[in-house]
Amino acid sequence: MSLSYQQMSAFKSSNSWANDSAFRFVRPNPTNSHNRNARWISPKAAVIPNFHLPMRSFEVKNRTSTDEIKSLRLITAIKTPYLPDGRFDLEAYDALVNMQIEDGADGVIVGGTTGEGQLMSWDEHIMLIGHTINCFGTSIKVIGNTGSNSTREAIHATEQGFAVGMHAALHINPYYGKTSLEGIVSHFKCVLPMGPTIIYNVPSRTGQDILPSVIQSLAENTTNLAGVKECVGHERIQNHTKNDITVWSGNDDECHDSRWDHGATGVISVASNLVPGLMRSLMFEGKNSTLNAKLLPLIKWLFCEPNPIGLNTALAQLGVVRPVFRLPYVPLPLAKRVEFVNLVKEIGRENFIGDKDVQVLDDDDFILVGRY
Repeated sequence: MSLSYQQMSAFKSSNSWANDSAFRFVRPNPTNSHNRNARWISPKAAVIPNFHLPMRSFEVKNRTSTDEIKSLRLITAIKTPYLPDGRFDLEAYDALVNMQIEDGADGVIVGGTTGEGQLMSWDEHIMLIGHTINCFGTSIKVIGNTGSNSTREAIHATEQGFAVGMHAALHINPYYGKTSLEGIVSHFKCVLPMGPTIIYNVPSRTGQDILPSVIQSLAENTTNLAGVKECVGHERIQNHTKNDITVWSGNDDECHDSRWDHGATGVISVASNLVPGLMRSLMFEGKNSTLNAKLLPLIKWLFCEPNPIGLNTALAQLGVVRPVFRLPYVPLPLAKRVEFVNLVKEIGRENFIGDKDVQVLDDDDFILVGRY
């Protein structure tokens, strides 16, 4: 039996449409096989309205509860390192994640802004999430950035992310081609049923604030909302916590006060890529204004240009990643590279990841990759 015949038989046996006239050929006049008036009537739409096969598994043993995600205090937005041709350097990546685990990070965001998910294909993105889960999923929580300004892409990427085992998803509101507040709610409602979710509010990048009323509306209608990565400031964080919404500060320079004075659960951090042990102390060991003040110059340096430019430069000078940049990111200028070396010496090299001496790299040491 031919494959096409099997497929048609299966289709006919499982659909009442098989007898529908729309699926029948209007046969030509048997007396004239060359009749040019023979017509083929187009079948009805092949896609059944509202029919969707989600890439989900209801296997319980690998599931992470929303409450587990809510309990995380130090989540590192992990850097993605590259080989000279622009492909992922998985050996360096694994070393970075291992150092996060050793120094007490609770979770990692894979393929976020810091990890340059915006420069990845979706194949790269899902592969890296799956790789992280496969290698480290029993030692640290893996939160995949599967958000998009396209609801269709966000749905598909989130299905794939949970299918490969990620513990939670990070979702941003639609950016650039912005939608209404009702549209934001509808967008998030499409992905929240899939698993634990952190919503990311960063108006400086998206151009649109996710108002507390939107978050409250979503929280009242799902158990999968783990919380919000909030970048608007202390007052907003306090607003959320009063409404029993879990919040992580998205600003390293504010996270100490957000944690101890305004009710934030913790931080989703860029700086912890460099000093995870100190950032853990900042989140776990009570108010420590002295340590916070010690770290603020480093944090200010990290964000002197849009993230992840500073972080990429710093990690290269620490010798833990190759000095390879996917464009449009380029390293900080020489004066800033010298400034970083001085900051490392002031804070103490022993507090930074890696074991090589920090050095000032020359312009010619960096590789900029536009096609990869």
